[in-house]
Amino acid sequence: MSTTTPTDSVSSDEQKTGPVRARRRHRFILMSGGAMLLIALVGGFVPQFRQRQTAAADTKELAIPTVVVVSPTATTPRSGLNLPAEVKPWQEASIFARVNGYLKDWLVDIGAHVEKDQLLAEIDTPDLDQQLAQARSQAVLAKKNLEQAKSTNTKWQELYKQGVVSQLDAENTDTSQGTNQANTEAFAANLRFLEQEVAFKRVTAPFAGIITVRNVNVGDLITSNNTSFEMFHIQQTDPLRVYFRIPQEDAANIAVGETFNVQVGAESAKTYPGKVISTSGAVSPDSRTMLVELQVDNSKNEVLPGSYAAVRVPQVALGKLVTLPDNTLIFRDKSVQVGVVDAKGVVQLRDVTVGRDFGVQSEILSGVTQSDKVIVNPSDSLTTGTTVRLAATPGPSAMPAASAKSDASAAATASVTAAPSAAPAVSAAPTASTTSGSSATPVPSATPIPSPTQR
Repeated sequence: MSTTTPTDSVSSDEQKTGPVRARRRHRFILMSGGAMLLIALVGGFVPQFRQRQTAAADTKELAIPTVVVVSPTATTPRSGLNLPAEVKPWQEASIFARVNGYLKDWLVDIGAHVEKDQLLAEIDTPDLDQQLAQARSQAVLAKKNLEQAKSTNTKWQELYKQGVVSQLDAENTDTSQGTNQANTEAFAANLRFLEQEVAFKRVTAPFAGIITVRNVNVGDLITSNNTSFEMFHIQQTDPLRVYFRIPQEDAANIAVGETFNVQVGAESAKTYPGKVISTSGAVSPDSRTMLVELQVDNSKNEVLPGSYAAVRVPQVALGKLVTLPDNTLIFRDKSVQVGVVDAKGVVQLRDVTVGRDFGVQSEILSGVTQSDKVIVNPSDSLTTGTTVRLAATPGPSAMPAASAKSDASAAATASVTAAPSAAPAVSAAPTASTTSGSSATPVPSATPIPSPTQR
């Protein structure tokens, strides 16, 4: 009989558990290595993933440009408005010749004050005089023939009633009378015409005024109805007409009867009151302005027609003046545009009409309102539909506070730097105060604070 000893059983158990332990150890090593590899992969992937997300978000943020906007300002000029004006005479006329001949004499020169119907010059018209004499003779002859025709017709009509002459002879005498009557009227009309023409030998003033032009001399050949040869030019200088143009926005504020100050001369401070007597009642499509006419008294002849003048439009007669900085305007092709940002941050390019230029600002006649947000310094690539972000506008106290903070920190730094040389034993005091958060009021280095060890 075989017997199994305890030693043999133990060795057999060890032989069985040995491979199991080896497999377990190998499995543990694999699992540990896999876990460490997984941790390493996760540890390396997550930061990269977050970094990529951050970079994508930053790129998306940077793709939206940040712009600064301003709103149009509407103000009324406190000092009023000076507009260029044109001074013209109340009435003026160019005097031309109506008859042919030679200038016999001229009686007035430039600058002469003349009255209405005053004689200015005389024209010698020998041809016209001969025509007038002939016309008078023809008129006399025609009148005599008419008288004879009437007498003959009366007698023949009586003889026809008595049956002495035939009806045909009576009708002929009646027709002869009618013919002579027409000839007499024609010659009389020609005589009146020539008499009127002869009256134009005397060149007279059509109204009271000043002679400003004289282009004739004695013996000059005068041709009738020659509009290229002006004999005299006369102007009535009292009162005067002053014309100026008011912008379309202020045209509705101008009323007939208002009085504006008219300043004559570029450097003269003297002004004259001008009363509005009429307006054109329409805006010119070329300049978008309305023509206004003033009447200025010139009884002292101080103002010369044609002088440079300026009309002072007071503040009460002006409307709102809408302005924008010049760095908001976009000049493209033949139009001027601005970039307006809506509530969603989308840009819309609008055409605007620019008026007067005030240096750094320009008057905007149309295209924007006071509630619009206009981009400052727009880029050349700005287009309609672009999405932008509005820059944060710092508050009034933001910059002073920041500067105060920086000044305080600079002062604290200066005290910390200067402390070792001034008081080496207490150089830790500013650092301690800085650490404790009391650096808002820097402590002067001349009054050192005892250290905790000294207390």
